[in-house]
Amino acid sequence: MFWPMLAIALAFCGIAVLGVLAAKVLVEVRRLARQVSESSVRITRAAEDLERAATPLAGHAAHTFRQD
Repeated sequence: MFWPMLAIALAFCGIAVLGVLAAKVLVEVRRLARQVSESSVRITRAAEDLERAATPLAGHAAHTFRQD
């Protein structure tokens, strides 16, 4: 009777460990998703800034090219 009880106890402990690890993975996945979202917003903002900065330069370059 000892061995079946030990097997059940070890199985329960194994499932508990897997549950704790799954919770940790869930927390890390949520944190990673937040970071990806934040990075996406920053990249979009940087692309808009780059586009605003490049527009006058492109117009100036086109004007200079026509003069030559």
